[in-house]
Formats: sequence, C-alpha cells, structure tokens
Amino acid sequence: MPIRNVAVIAIPGVHPFELGVVSEGFGIDRSDDGGPFYDFAVISADDAPVPTSNGWTMSTPHRLDRADEADLVIVPACSISSSYDPAVIDTLHRAVDRGAKVMSVCAGAYVLGAAGLLDGRECTTHWRYTEEFSRRFPKAIVNPDVLYVCDGPILTSAGSAAGLDLCLHLIRADHGERVANRVARRMVVQPHREGGQAQFINAPLRACAAETLAPLLEDLAGELHLEHSIESLASRVSMSGRTFARRFRNETGTTPHAWLTHQRVLLAQQLLEAGDDPIETVAARSGFGTAALLRHHFTRVVGTSPAAYRRTFGCRELTTSDL
Repeated sequence: MPIRNVAVIAIPGVHPFELGVVSEGFGIDRSDDGGPFYDFAVISADDAPVPTSNGWTMSTPHRLDRADEADLVIVPACSISSSYDPAVIDTLHRAVDRGAKVMSVCAGAYVLGAAGLLDGRECTTHWRYTEEFSRRFPKAIVNPDVLYVCDGPILTSAGSAAGLDLCLHLIRADHGERVANRVARRMVVQPHREGGQAQFINAPLRACAAETLAPLLEDLAGELHLEHSIESLASRVSMSGRTFARRFRNETGTTPHAWLTHQRVLLAQQLLEAGDDPIETVAARSGFGTAALLRHHFTRVVGTSPAAYRRTFGCRELTTSDL
C-alpha cells in the first residue's frame, strides 16, 4: 500500500534533529517539483507540552487517534526509558494490526522494542545502543552493522542520517528512482545508500588488560605496510610463536592476523577519506599489497567497497553528478 498519510509520535525526550529528519522526508509538499505530497502530522499523547532532549518543549494540536488513519507511523529518537506510555504502545499495535507501517529512527527503536514489535524480527538502531538494546530486548534480532532494516511492516534505522536514508528508500519504493533522486537533490544529500551498508564505525579492539605488548603494538601501527608473521613478531619480544600467539589473544582479545587486518582497514579508511591516491596505492600503503585483497577485507569489515566509501567520505564537495 503506497504511503500517503504519515503520523510522527513526539514522545517525551524527543530528539529535535531526528524529528526534523522525518519532517524533511515526509512533511514538505514537493508536488510543485514533481515530488510527493503527504498528509503529515506530528502527534502527542495528551495536551501537555512535550519536553525535548534539548531542554525546550513543543506542542502539537494532534493526539494519538490521528495515527489511526496513517499509512506510516514514525517514532523518532527519544529518551531511553524503562517503560513508555501504554497509550503509545496501543497506538503502534493498532497500526500494525490494520496493515500500516511502523518506523523508528535511532533510539526510537526502544519504543518499538517495548511494544514487542521487534520480537523475532531483524532490526537495527544506532551502533552505540546495540549491545544494551540486545540485552534489553533479547527476542529482537539486532543487526548493528546496517543503516536500516525493513522487516515486514516494521522499519528501523540507525543514526540520524540513516533515518533520512530510510525515508528516501520508502519514497523510492512508492514513486520510483527519478522522484527519489529529485527529493534527494532538493535536500542536497546522496540519493541512495543501501540499507545493508555499514554504519561506518571505527570499532576499536578490546583494550589491553596488560601492557606487555603495548610497545610492539605502537610500533606495528607505523609498520602496517610491511609484512609480518607470528614468528617475526614473536622474535621481537623474545617469545616463542606459540607463547606470543597466546599472549596476544589474552591482551588484545583477538589474533595477530585479525588485529593487523583491522588496523590496515582503519588505515585504508583514513587514506580514502583524506586523499585521492589510486586504490592500488591505498592497498600498498595500508599493507594489503593488491587492490583485490584490499577490496576483499575492506568490504568484509566495513560493509562496502573502498570506492563507495571514498565517494561517501572523501574530502571533496558534492557535485550535481553525485546527486
């Protein structure tokens, strides 16, 4: 069913930026430019002003019953709480029961989780919350590495920009690529990032519990372009290969090969962001040797190719060809 009517629930502690993201996606009449028009409303549970995360309050003339006519009900990021208004939970259940879509942005997923709407479903939220979110909602299938997930009528997105990606995805699904690109152009954002694309987290390895290998790790950070083996590394700290491998895992939580690969990917990210060297040069400088090997490990760790990563995060201005 195409989306024509959108209701956004302002929950206490609502984040103004995420509220603005969905308002930008669905709350602007773009029909004069060939874009879509939505019957759009921000709603709240009662007449009381809704406190925002920034310390000011907002009011809306619309109440929860306005969601009963919506094709899409959205919960933007809000305060993480142990419980939410039962009337809001009931509103979300009614929406799903009558065939509407329900969407969250960032921490808004906590409200969907509290409603039980994520039980047995794949979902996501901001990478900062995924571990705690999984503990709190163990029946949810949390994917921490993607921008957004569409599992039946339940739609979840990661951080702020990922919410906009999901808005554009829904516009594209209903109105086609041309219209979605036109909307993206007016927003001056990239028109399409796949939901399965990684959240681009420079996830650090577990901090060392001991300091034995700290000097070696510091040296290796400047030698990522060189070849290393367990034997060569072990000899630098006067250990046998077996002892070194065991000590390395105890202190870093991973293997020497995995640690080096991860550090090389992080270096490749920095090179792709800061310069315009050919991919082959980036591969050599980061220690992968060949472009093919860089692409393999980079895509596995980051979730997208080096070329796509550079297009998104390279230090240059967007041009009309990008949009």
